[in-house]
Amino acid sequence: MAPLSRRSFLASGAAAGIMASLPGTVYAQASTKANALTLRAVRRTIEVDGRAASVLGLVDGTGRPGLILDPGQRFRVDLTNDLDVETIVHWYGQIPPNAQDGVSNTSPMIPAGGSRSFDFAPRTGTFWMHSHVPAQEVDQLAAPLIVRSAEDLAADRQEVVLFLHDFSFRSGEEVLEEITSGRAMPHGEVQEGSHSMGEFPWRIVGHHESDPMSMPMPNAMSGGMAGMGHDSGMEMDRNDFEFDAYLANDRTLDDPEVIAVERGGRVLLRAINAASMTAFWIDLGSVVGRLVAVDGDAVEPMEGTRFGFAQGQRLDIEIDMPADGSVLPVLALREGASQRTGIVLAPRGAEVRRISSTADAEHPAYSGDMTTELALRALNPLPDRPVNRTHMVMLGGQMSPYVWSLNGQLWGSHTPVAVMSGERVESGRSDGNRNLSAGAGE
Repeated sequence: MAPLSRRSFLASGAAAGIMASLPGTVYAQASTKANALTLRAVRRTIEVDGRAASVLGLVDGTGRPGLILDPGQRFRVDLTNDLDVETIVHWYGQIPPNAQDGVSNTSPMIPAGGSRSFDFAPRTGTFWMHSHVPAQEVDQLAAPLIVRSAEDLAADRQEVVLFLHDFSFRSGEEVLEEITSGRAMPHGEVQEGSHSMGEFPWRIVGHHESDPMSMPMPNAMSGGMAGMGHDSGMEMDRNDFEFDAYLANDRTLDDPEVIAVERGGRVLLRAINAASMTAFWIDLGSVVGRLVAVDGDAVEPMEGTRFGFAQGQRLDIEIDMPADGSVLPVLALREGASQRTGIVLAPRGAEVRRISSTADAEHPAYSGDMTTELALRALNPLPDRPVNRTHMVMLGGQMSPYVWSLNGQLWGSHTPVAVMSGERVESGRSDGNRNLSAGAGE
């Protein structure tokens, strides 16, 4: 089995409880549906720091990355694999029938030169798509998936997509081999019997354990993570790999995308963190933005100038451009490091100055800081109803060796979490308290 990145493990784990497969004829549909959109998995060339770089991609019939669907439009897509290797594509955040979900344990791989058709009713919001082959994820086989609503069309605002990725001139196979061999980055030693944790409570990371399955799960919400920071003398594990560059819409800040906007106009920034191993901050400088949706779901607006941004996450941020006509760099700051990337929003005639790809100091971590997450409130919360089933779901793992577990079992030999269609399912924390209702489709 190919090694999983932390993001791949979590994405696969979210679908682990829904293993019922549909008849094989679903997989073999011919690409003959009327009005189907075209999507191709391709190898393409981009320029990074003045050098030509070969990466993968998902492009529509015009060669543009990703797909944008109109309100009420079905996800009726013919996907062709133009690569010389097999692949499978997952529609991250969508909830299609299992056979169309694009996860290798529920859908067969698409061979080189092969095609497959998909047809389901999509969720509206900001989503994305990516290969479920780990090395291909690193090689950027990913793209935006935007499903617009009627409210989006009626809103007086310009939509801008910010698509982030981490980049290496080496292949995804080489990157993963270095990580899994323990040669990628130094990770902090900890005292015997202690456990270090990653930036987020859903990424529990231990170090140098003789038994990776023996790790206890601290209660992240009640301070279990707070004690794991620099004050404890432990080095936090923030990044898996030192990439060569960090990209926003395929470009670095040495040559950023400059997007024309209206002076004083309103912008909806659809930000997607497609990085395989990198968390960021979205930084608006002195401009206050309003976070209006997270992972495709509308939230009660939350104002801020800086927003933590985990791998796989999507943030919809409304921005009112400065009335004086000045430009607005939208920066993505690599957590716990000095690198940054981003785009520039610029009214007509505004002066665009060069922005360095590195800052003078490392950007702070937001490890254990649950302020934003605890303050988020769904604009359309789940209706009150009895809980049919409660599961304790413990995600574990460690960097050395690079392994990840679900309820104490290594991925690939784990027991799926059993749920039934239509049930209200709730997950529990390690202290026995109930947490948020379980989601699906990530």
